[in-house]
Amino acid sequence: MVVSTSSTSSSALSPRIWLTVLVCGLGYFVDIYDLILFSIVRQESLADIGVSAANMMKASETILQWQMGGMLIGGLLFGVLADRRGRLSVLLGSILLYSIMNIANAFVSSVEMYALFRFLSGIGLAGELGVAITLVAEIMPKETRGYGTTIVASMGILGAVAAYFVHELFDWRAAFVAGGVLGLLLLVMRVRVHESGMFAKAEASTAQRGNFFMLFTPKRLLLYVGCVAIGLPIWYVVGILVTFSPELTRESGSAASIVAGQAVMWCYVGLAAGDLVSGLISQWLGSRKRTVLLFLGLTAGLVWWYLHTPNRSETITYLQTGLLGFGAGYWAVFVTTAAEQFGTNLRATVATTVPNFVRGALVPTLALYSMLHTGQVSGVEWVRLDQPLASAALLVGGVVFLLALVGWFLLHETFGKDLDYVELS
Repeated sequence: MVVSTSSTSSSALSPRIWLTVLVCGLGYFVDIYDLILFSIVRQESLADIGVSAANMMKASETILQWQMGGMLIGGLLFGVLADRRGRLSVLLGSILLYSIMNIANAFVSSVEMYALFRFLSGIGLAGELGVAITLVAEIMPKETRGYGTTIVASMGILGAVAAYFVHELFDWRAAFVAGGVLGLLLLVMRVRVHESGMFAKAEASTAQRGNFFMLFTPKRLLLYVGCVAIGLPIWYVVGILVTFSPELTRESGSAASIVAGQAVMWCYVGLAAGDLVSGLISQWLGSRKRTVLLFLGLTAGLVWWYLHTPNRSETITYLQTGLLGFGAGYWAVFVTTAAEQFGTNLRATVATTVPNFVRGALVPTLALYSMLHTGQVSGVEWVRLDQPLASAALLVGGVVFLLALVGWFLLHETFGKDLDYVELS
């Protein structure tokens, strides 16, 4: 391991550094806006291009599968490129790609075209957060970089709230165009954005950069798996508990009419608040690990309350989805922790792939949930367990939180760690 002693503290408050943080935060804002907007306008947009109600689910699954495929490819592609070519150029390339695809989404006329544009959007969306967190972590002083990454994540999560309200005001095509135009405007701000000095030093070294296979040594692989594991509860909360809140509320004995889009909106309000609070707590405690453990415990308690509340009203359900979002709102600390575990020549690769593997892990998580409830996975009969929705969700949650706890034990404390070093083969 080669270590440098350079510091960025002297320029910590420079306008260029805070402009970089702002651009990264706004980039993630548009990223989440686009990601959530599709979920909000899915049924409306598909009906508008001629998809029948009978084929709505099949078309939705096809488009989402293509989008997820794009995100998995984009996470690896942009992470490797950011370690090889530089953080700034790759970040701007990611913003450019998903901004253009946002606008293109407004002009789709078939499921095939929609799937193609969501695939390309997915590639661009996958690259933004990890590269942004890496760039901000490397240009901020080690003692205060948590504030910068917290700002980025908190601004991003608010993109989901913006998507909900923009859709309330405009039709789905105009909402997609608005997101694309906002992304393109960000590129105008690129002129004074700060590149990472740590990357420049790593570029001048002889160490391999962006080699994903360097992660497959026993020590690095355990760290990498630990990084993925601690993020699993976040998408369990969003992808199962909040997404299926209408069904879970009905099963509780309630006659309340829950709007899934509104539940998602309140969840993301909570996520934004949680990201801000968890980031601040990690700075006050001087510990990423203790903060993650605190929020894992809080989220587990909220999950138990949510799944054991009988006859929930609309107000209680929306309150609970907001609080669940708050508990799962350690996304900034999670991605920052992943970035801080590895050297400069692998940092962007890790920070970009880890959150996308966490998102991708929702696929087997949903499969387990479906099997426990219906005995089927993708229409194929497995074992008839016939668990109620809440019981199935609770069992899946037990698995997810156990894996997260194991992952937490595998990780190092990284608060205040000097990141100016490279990993040797």
